[in-house]
Amino acid sequence: MKTTSTYWNPLADYNIAMWQEIEGSEGNLHQLTLAEDKTTGDYTRLTRFADGYDTSKFGAKSHDYPEEILIISGRLYDAAFDIWLEQGYYASRPPQEIHGPFKADGEVIVLEISYPSQSIILNEQ
Repeated sequence: MKTTSTYWNPLADYNIAMWQEIEGSEGNLHQLTLAEDKTTGDYTRLTRFADGYDTSKFGAKSHDYPEEILIISGRLYDAAFDIWLEQGYYASRPPQEIHGPFKADGEVIVLEISYPSQSIILNEQ
């Protein structure tokens, strides 16, 4: 079962210390896990990109599990799809869909809901 919490504002300035830097991003990417299921690995998180940050050094990504994303703020370029994702854009990605690398135009915040429990590798065994 996913963790729960009462109403709070993860985007408020007074919660900035809760964000964790993503390794290798030199302070340009941060994440904040909002809820997680420690048994299944499913999670909901926010990812924040610094203005102008380009993730090309990490390359394109794919996962063995489905995920959903919603652009909360800013504008994010997805090179795999050659598209600028504006505030409000949503995607439901199937397992193994290639996405990124990304480039931020302004500070970007993305809501991500991921389902490792639905990994195609786990289901093929």
